[in-house]
Amino acid sequence: MGQYRMADGGTLAGLLEQYAVAARTTAQAVSDLRDLDRSVPLPSTPWSPPETVHWSARRILLHLIRETAQHAGHADIIRESLDGASTTDRR
Repeated sequence: MGQYRMADGGTLAGLLEQYAVAARTTAQAVSDLRDLDRSVPLPSTPWSPPETVHWSARRILLHLIRETAQHAGHADIIRESLDGASTTDRR
């Protein structure tokens, strides 16, 4: 679970810089894609099947978008429970 906690000596500025680097790297990788139907082997994980699984670049991008939206939604629920403001209930 350490990957979800700020390391000792870490700073918000440092985390934001890491995020910015990851965002730039991702943007460059997407920009370099020439074929969204290209088959890409997924990395092996403890929960992966024993055989290599391939997804299209398109499916991987859609998965990243969905995951980002889902986790942003979770963060919004936490924020809303703390401050009581709703981003969807605007009059």
